[in-house]
Amino acid sequence: MNKLDEYKALSIQGLWKNNPAIVQLLGLCPLLAVTGTVINGLGLGLATTLVLLGSNVTVSLVRNFVPNEIRIPIFVMVIAAFVTMVELVMHAYTFELYQALGIFIPLIVTNCAIIGRAEAYASKNPVQFAAFDGLAMGLGFTFILVVLGAMREVLGFGTLFAGADLLLGDWASALEIQIYSTDANFLLAILPPGAFLGMGLLIAAKNLIDNVLEKRAAQLKTGEKVVQRARVTGTDL
Repeated sequence: MNKLDEYKALSIQGLWKNNPAIVQLLGLCPLLAVTGTVINGLGLGLATTLVLLGSNVTVSLVRNFVPNEIRIPIFVMVIAAFVTMVELVMHAYTFELYQALGIFIPLIVTNCAIIGRAEAYASKNPVQFAAFDGLAMGLGFTFILVVLGAMREVLGFGTLFAGADLLLGDWASALEIQIYSTDANFLLAILPPGAFLGMGLLIAAKNLIDNVLEKRAAQLKTGEKVVQRARVTGTDL
């Protein structure tokens, strides 16, 4: 497999086929806990992506120097170091968002998706592929966080991009969209049961899309076979 094919495969795996959130079902605790709004989901997703990218690169660089017997503790220490750096940056520049996300920023250390990629891929592949794998997996995880956050925010609060200034600065206050107004928020969407229901809908939607694509691919394959037989028969004649 050449480099281009490898990058393409990693993109498809991270964003769709092996998405850590809706396929591997990893990192569900923060995913379900903080996706009350789009901005909360985006903030945690970007933080997780940075940790994935940094830890994958570092693990790939040191993979030939780490004894096999202690590789997992070493990988965890690497991940913890990057989580600390991300936490300090958020504390300095996006303090209110850091407070909103709370304990789930330091808990990125325990995210199985990160240690899983370090062990399964970064420790066995060159730096450029490990970095791209971390980026693809992080973007796939972030995408689900944002989509789930959008679903819950629209249903629960009637808004979209509320609190964008917490991540992007004061100018981003203008990005907030008021879709509808109500006297009382829709609590089912805001509370944890709404997160489970939303996650179930996303998984069901992905499975439905996969089934449709598989059927279409099978039909195309069958059609190609029929055409080939027709051509062979014509040749025989």
